[in-house]
Amino acid sequence: MTILSKSTNIFTPLGQKNADSTWMSSSWSWSKTVSQRQPFMKSIFSRSSCRNKKKCQIFAGQSRGEVTLLDYGVGNVRSVRNAIKHLGFTVREVENPSDITRADRLVFPGVGSFGAAMDILKSKGYAEPLKEYILEDKPFMGICLGMQLLFEGSEESEGVEGLGVIPGGVTAFSPSLGLPVPHMGWSGLRQCQPSALLNHVQDSQRVYFVHSYRALETAANKDWTLSTTDYGGEFMSSVQKGNVTAMQFHPEKSGNVGLALFDSFLSGETLETGQDGTGFPKQTVPLTLAKRVIACLDVRANDQGDLVVTKGDQYDVRETEGERDVRNLGLPVELCKRYFSEGADEVAFLNITGFRDFPLQDMPMLEVLQRSSETVFVPLTVGGGIRDFTDSNGQYYSALNVASEYFRSGADKVSIGSDAVFAAEELLTNEGKPTGKSAIEQISYTYGKQAVVVSIDPRRVWVNAPEDSSNKCIRPASERGPNGEEWCWYQCTVSGGREGRSLGAYEVACAVEKLGAGEILLNCIDRDGTGVGFDLDLVELVSSAVTIPVIASSGAGSPEHFSEVFKETQCAAALAAGIFHRSEVTIESVKQKMDADTIATRL
Repeated sequence: MTILSKSTNIFTPLGQKNADSTWMSSSWSWSKTVSQRQPFMKSIFSRSSCRNKKKCQIFAGQSRGEVTLLDYGVGNVRSVRNAIKHLGFTVREVENPSDITRADRLVFPGVGSFGAAMDILKSKGYAEPLKEYILEDKPFMGICLGMQLLFEGSEESEGVEGLGVIPGGVTAFSPSLGLPVPHMGWSGLRQCQPSALLNHVQDSQRVYFVHSYRALETAANKDWTLSTTDYGGEFMSSVQKGNVTAMQFHPEKSGNVGLALFDSFLSGETLETGQDGTGFPKQTVPLTLAKRVIACLDVRANDQGDLVVTKGDQYDVRETEGERDVRNLGLPVELCKRYFSEGADEVAFLNITGFRDFPLQDMPMLEVLQRSSETVFVPLTVGGGIRDFTDSNGQYYSALNVASEYFRSGADKVSIGSDAVFAAEELLTNEGKPTGKSAIEQISYTYGKQAVVVSIDPRRVWVNAPEDSSNKCIRPASERGPNGEEWCWYQCTVSGGREGRSLGAYEVACAVEKLGAGEILLNCIDRDGTGVGFDLDLVELVSSAVTIPVIASSGAGSPEHFSEVFKETQCAAALAAGIFHRSEVTIESVKQKMDADTIATRL
């Protein structure tokens, strides 16, 4: 590992003392060594550190230094900004090309497609100053697409030149690998060279990925490889040379592990003599993609107008006795924070309010997202009202407009429900030809397919024979219909389960994948709130039909149900709500059971 001197372009060994390469802030030295910062690291990233109010107040009032953030206007950069602030640094936004040149430390979180990002960088005059900044070996961190843009090009946008700092191109994951694409979730790293960046990360810990394209190591770029990750073969998951580093994963969404990585870069940490920096030692068996456990918060206004977390039985969220008030299981922001501390891999907010007008004016979900993203550093999904709207004043808003506001407020993904079913119907009516007008297509094109979740709400319909339905039918092994029927199909519903449609879950799932959805949240009205387990027949039907990740939902009542759905189906994640809200089952107990059953999980 080498580091480039600030005053020259001569590479010197990492950790070697060089007065010219010491970067200073008015309140904090960029070149703090590992041992000097160990007490701080142990404090801020321990589970109990959040309770140390005195220390939090100190860092809230004293900046540890200034960091320049390159936000080119696409995607959820709020989470990166919040992570930087959470660690005690102030953020300076790039507003013109000269801000890049003057930066002492630059963070570049890339979101969206390769070609669109390069177009924006060039149109704003950022591309050349950014490339020059990196070539001068100034402290730089690229995230996700911010790493891919360092390469010469990408299969995602043929003919579009990248920054060309790193030799080689970015290629797509092939469906022939037999794995869901995008690569979405928590995977491990295999460290390939010493680096303070990974020094605090322990063996067997995972970080969060979400991407459909990856860079492969070659003889020409091997000296850049900081770590690799296995997903149908090894790819470059982080790179570093001198003061320039970038990662395919999202540190701002990787929990305390990600915060430690961020802090190492932001504080300019270097290795001391004798420290090898192998936070992730080379492993004989690479850490595989973990199955995700997701906490879901159904959010709606109660009869008093307060936004609360609720949960129903088969979609009925009102109490069964008394005045039939909306069940109140807690406040969204507080519950979200609790689930992050308990180890949830993701948190989903589903706004189940019946909107009277434009959703961004009707409910304070934007504030919920903004406040949650300040202290929760795992992916956040929001659903409800992601569709075209014309408000009472006649103002038109596209689904893309609505989604953009949610992304800017802290959401990483948006979930589309009823409109996805209508889009699937339109696709099939149009002989399978996309129009480009659906919410799925608009959002996927702008933000990438990984940002679009489709929520499907089906119920089981029994038939005597497959010929009795035009939809895909299955023959459950252990259940029969009320009149002895042996076959069934899963009817999709809209409007919160109140209206059945002609298409089945299988048909809708295949259609929305073609439209550009990156993930499917698969509910089941029959199992909702029952606690008897996920509908394994439904989950396997859909997860085996598509190449995008599928989240199993509805019916979980015990840790065993999570292990069961992961063993018996091809789903990538499983979600629960009420059992977590009421503390009937803890996230920790679910993961302990999965670990005992040798199911890959993030502990």
